[in-house]
Amino acid sequence: MSDTDTTAKPARRARGGGGAARRAARTAVSFETAKYIERNIPNYEVLDEAALDIIETNAETVLAEIGVIFSDNEFALDLWRKAGADIDGERVRIPRGMARELIKTAPSQYTQVGRDRSKDVVVGGKNLVLAPVYGPPFVRDMEGGRRYATIEDFRNFVKLGYMSKWLHHSGGTVCEPTDVAVNKRHLDMLLAHMTLSDKPFMGSVTEPSRAQDSVDMCEILFGKEFVQENTCMTSLININSPLTFDGIMMGAMEIFARNNQASIISPFIVGGAMAPVSIAGTLTQVMAEIMAGVAYSQLVRPGAPVVAGAFVSSIDMNSGAPTFGTPEAAQVTYGVGQIARRLNLPYRSGGSFCGSKLPDAQAGYETANTLSNALLAGVNFMLHSCGWLEGGLVASFEKFVMDADQLGVLHHMAKGVDMSENGQAMGAIREVGPSGHYLGCEHTQANFKTAFWRSDLLDYKPYETWADEGSRDTMTLANERMKKMLADYREPPLDPAIKQALEDFVAAKKASMPDAFG
Repeated sequence: MSDTDTTAKPARRARGGGGAARRAARTAVSFETAKYIERNIPNYEVLDEAALDIIETNAETVLAEIGVIFSDNEFALDLWRKAGADIDGERVRIPRGMARELIKTAPSQYTQVGRDRSKDVVVGGKNLVLAPVYGPPFVRDMEGGRRYATIEDFRNFVKLGYMSKWLHHSGGTVCEPTDVAVNKRHLDMLLAHMTLSDKPFMGSVTEPSRAQDSVDMCEILFGKEFVQENTCMTSLININSPLTFDGIMMGAMEIFARNNQASIISPFIVGGAMAPVSIAGTLTQVMAEIMAGVAYSQLVRPGAPVVAGAFVSSIDMNSGAPTFGTPEAAQVTYGVGQIARRLNLPYRSGGSFCGSKLPDAQAGYETANTLSNALLAGVNFMLHSCGWLEGGLVASFEKFVMDADQLGVLHHMAKGVDMSENGQAMGAIREVGPSGHYLGCEHTQANFKTAFWRSDLLDYKPYETWADEGSRDTMTLANERMKKMLADYREPPLDPAIKQALEDFVAAKKASMPDAFG
């Protein structure tokens, strides 16, 4: 892998165009963005210490006796060999205790910066960062139905994410823009995240050179030295469960680790297909995969920021389709949270998972289950928190808006119970006394604006008003809100010289290679 192509990249970050940036700032639409969640509630734990000991012992057995595959990656095999692992072809057997020891250099939390530094996020500890759906090749809305995603769809999702109050992160491949060549679309996606939003974002992982492009573009946006000293991207590295690490994903992770950028090391688990049908067996495999992946990141660069991940669903044994919102998936999500904390690592899981084809009742039930499970499991980075439909094949515009609204519930649940003097409300109870009401009391008047979470989308009007306004269902309301958000959108200010440098980099990269759609 070569170092960056610098043909279109300025040697130093340009400083011109400040006046234009200030003028853009004055015309920007003002809206609120919530800070990342800081939990004030306990995590829900399904395993006791004895069970965790058994799972870790079994995971160590898997690593030492069964081993993991590092395919098409001589560099990785050489690093493991030098570290003292047993190498048999592409199979790596890791002696007991070695992975655990290597993991110790991984930070327990890290800060990812945003272009707007007030939107920096801290990943780890008691924090929860919410990022949108990732990866669907299809999109859906009320007018266009289900169709292949385009770059225009992608840009619209980035705009919606930027304007969504409860989302902290712009995400990565919010949908797969199939109208752009496979080898070039990452450039357009990164440019959209960097220019259409000022929230933190993810890098490209589909090929090591594309990970390097991500780093290079961050250096244009933030400055070269700044990138090496700060985490500007958190990117998703999936493990090919069971127990296989492919060269493309690991190659991308190597690029990010060398450049101090964060990677989510995430097994892709469909219980009964990619892992055992039992909860304990799945947790054992997940722990082994996380330990091997995180340990390898620390071989590449000790101290590189990394997140322990888990994508979890079960399988319908009749159709073979993945299922979501199930109790078994919840138990695995809770258990992996305990494993991540045992390893002193940040934890990624959860999202608005559902198998429904439309943003309907099935989608609502399954999404509510998975969002609540992730909050209680202690997830620190929630990917797919809004917009997921049809088992991840579809990014839905209406469901994006519906889910993004409901993420406010997680913020308010995470606050816990207010036990301050104001929270105890003894003055109100004394003032009202028996047989009264609280509507006009002093405590209610002082607190009514902030006492209860309020949806910006759902309809609570009387039936007659609802009927007079067209008897609109939730999907119709979401469609209307989506259109208004896009109409109100204004691009966040960015130094024009930096924006031009990013556009020049993308243009030069695209011109340097023919289109590839395979």
